[in-house]
Amino acid sequence: MTASDTPPATRQLIVPLAQRTVLIKKLCHVPVLLLLLTAAHPVSWVLAANPDFAADRILHRQAFTSNDRGEEGVKFACAEQQLLTVEREMLGYFKQLNIAPKLYQHAYSAHRTSLLFQLTTPPGDVSTVDLWARPEMEIRNQLVRLPNKQGMGQASRQDKTTQVLTVSEKEIVLALMQHGRLTEFSGNQCSFQAFRDHVGTRQNTVAWTERLEWGWPDGSRARWNKRFWHNGTPLPGVSISTAVADAFLNQKKYAIGCYTATKLAMIHGVLDYYKRIKNSPAELKEIEHRLLAGDNDPLVRTEPRAVWAFEENFDPGELWQKGKLLTMRYNIPAKNFIPGDWGYFLNTDPATAQKTGYEGSNVIYLGRGMFDDYYNDHHHAYLFREKLDEVFQWRNKVFNHQRDLANVQPLSARDIENLEQMPERGGLIMDVRVYFPPFARRKAATPSDRHE
Repeated sequence: MTASDTPPATRQLIVPLAQRTVLIKKLCHVPVLLLLLTAAHPVSWVLAANPDFAADRILHRQAFTSNDRGEEGVKFACAEQQLLTVEREMLGYFKQLNIAPKLYQHAYSAHRTSLLFQLTTPPGDVSTVDLWARPEMEIRNQLVRLPNKQGMGQASRQDKTTQVLTVSEKEIVLALMQHGRLTEFSGNQCSFQAFRDHVGTRQNTVAWTERLEWGWPDGSRARWNKRFWHNGTPLPGVSISTAVADAFLNQKKYAIGCYTATKLAMIHGVLDYYKRIKNSPAELKEIEHRLLAGDNDPLVRTEPRAVWAFEENFDPGELWQKGKLLTMRYNIPAKNFIPGDWGYFLNTDPATAQKTGYEGSNVIYLGRGMFDDYYNDHHHAYLFREKLDEVFQWRNKVFNHQRDLANVQPLSARDIENLEQMPERGGLIMDVRVYFPPFARRKAATPSDRHE
């Protein structure tokens, strides 16, 4: 399901007309980039009719692509003395996680203004969905505890928590250092603590997504617990953290589409980390303030609007609108997902893509080669190829595997390999990843900052 409930907003960056004109004249010299913008997407005719929008999209891709400068992995950028501290603490953390020194390398830049950590895998090896299966990585699940209530499984009578086997910090760290993308910690985020929080929010997001069983509205109106929500907006006097947490503790009272489900999972993973795990009221308050900025609605404008720029009805004026909580990156290889990433598998069949809820699939990567199953249709998770097959089978009118089993058309291994590509290459995987960026509390946030 795609974004349909986000209202128009004013763009935060205006591209000068002269700059657009230069870009338009150069379009014929960047056929690969234009192919990424137009091929297999319904919005291609809009781009052809609106050259200003095409030029803006190129600028936007350039601004939000970070793996095209010869740097991949985890980068820290700040003063040398800070970097020395980061290096010492990172190496200690790797030892704690049992990450063998042979698996990674790290190096300072020429002027010692940055420090880059990277796996020692071959440069062309960009896949993370199979890291868990590589014996040399020695990846195992990690046991964590989550607060328990209805629908959360067997709880300890003493502390009322549920034990959950989830993705390990080790796998998240290894995925962050894999080739194919860059995650940067700079400015006041250039610290080991910011890195550790980043790993923690990703792991917590996955942990809460492991065993979900929300209802599926199937084209009808969503259902919310009226004690905390009014049509997807927290009731006055109800904190965001409380309202969002209820969707996970009382799952049977909710019936939501995968777009809303994904936003809830991303938001809860972050809020619960800073509230319960890190126990940082100041950071929690700032994040809640961001989520309410401008409209008092945490589920609106959560992610950048450009995530949906491929849609036919996308408003070009919203292209540069940032997300209140999440950021995005383009040009991510098809098999590169870091646990806690939000991705999108596009339904490239024009007919069934018109059916509400089946335009594509919003997915959260759970690590260990698995993706979410918000409705427990598939034992709480789909393997990578199983998720691709699910989306592909929609064109055969397989909307429920038990009910529509006769319509399934089995795919060969070669067919599945083709689906493991981006849409312009015949696959289903969009090249955008959405995630909670490295975070450090601002000392004095301004109103404009809070929209970032």
